[in-house]
Amino acid sequence: MPETPAPAWLDRTMYPFAPHWFQTAAGRIHYVDEGKGRPVVFVHGNPAWSFLYRRVITPISGIFRCIAPDHLGFGLSDKPRSWSYLPADHAKNLEDLLLGLDLTNITLVVGDWGGPIGLSFALRHPDRINALVITNTWAWSVKNDWYYQGFSKFTGGPIGRALIRKRNFFARDIVKAAFGERSRLTREIHEHYLQPLAVPEDRIGCWTFPKEIIGSSDWLATLWNRMGMLQHARVTLAWGMKDVAFRERELKRWLEAFPRATVMRLEDTGHFVTEERPDDVARAIRDMNPGV
Repeated sequence: MPETPAPAWLDRTMYPFAPHWFQTAAGRIHYVDEGKGRPVVFVHGNPAWSFLYRRVITPISGIFRCIAPDHLGFGLSDKPRSWSYLPADHAKNLEDLLLGLDLTNITLVVGDWGGPIGLSFALRHPDRINALVITNTWAWSVKNDWYYQGFSKFTGGPIGRALIRKRNFFARDIVKAAFGERSRLTREIHEHYLQPLAVPEDRIGCWTFPKEIIGSSDWLATLWNRMGMLQHARVTLAWGMKDVAFRERELKRWLEAFPRATVMRLEDTGHFVTEERPDDVARAIRDMNPGV
């Protein structure tokens, strides 16, 4: 596959990973593939990309193989103008990538939309999963929950779509509001969330995800109904307690599914756990893989 030069805005001291590419019918997916050993797969949500996991990958890549894809429409991946951007289709792309790499004994690290997308793979291939690190996310239908109905209707509707298209609202404003300690979101870090979506026409995926919080309810319900298939896995819930999107209530829902899970309540942390507390997540990965 021809070499694609790194964009001028990418700071290689912050993100020092060699690019890898996976071809789908709709476009090329960029992914990180660093280190050797037992695989750790990182799955991001909206409006993030593999950059979100850089400070976890760096300290563990000496003993683990770290795989972190960018969904189509995000990060360094292609941003097709006519693709569906539905979560189930992102999940199919992830499945094709991970099966193509023939990964087994996986530790899966997920957050935000990466939760249902990553867990869709885990539920389809439970024999390939060793452990789960679940940061602030969900994987069940919220179509009857007014809290998520309101967010989905506004951010995924005409007003939210216009704000995302015209001013990169999700990456510019929601990311900033999602940090527990906003000083941790430096200007340099924030630019790496803004720049991949700098062109309005490249933000289709960013405005599709909020709509699908309700729109993909049936797909989400099928995931939750099968969560018992992952009871063999070691599970850590690394939860940002200052997140306004996924709160104590959602953490308790996960504990209903995984009552033996290890819980890390990160009191000073918001939605993007691996940005604010990367060392804690790296330690959780090592703890769930004793002997590595």
